[in-house]
Amino acid sequence: MSWTLVYTRQAQKDARKLKAAGLQARAQALLDVLARNPLASPPPYEKLVGDLAGAYSRRINIQHRLVYQIVREALTVKVLRMGAMPSVYAMR
Repeated sequence: MSWTLVYTRQAQKDARKLKAAGLQARAQALLDVLARNPLASPPPYEKLVGDLAGAYSRRINIQHRLVYQIVREALTVKVLRMGAMPSVYAMR
């Protein structure tokens, strides 16, 4: 089973910044995992709370995260952000 990935405008902007920072390969590896199974582990994921309740995140590196939502009915993963996240969003 393969999942469809869709990207928000902000995620598309973040992708360009990741490429400039040399993190494109790591981000692409995480996107490949999401396309196969968005809840597969490893690498570990975190379920977010607060404003981003219902979303998940995975670390690209210590500073950058990939934040996404899962739409099970449509077998779709909506990528919300791919970049440096304020610590308030990274908390469980």
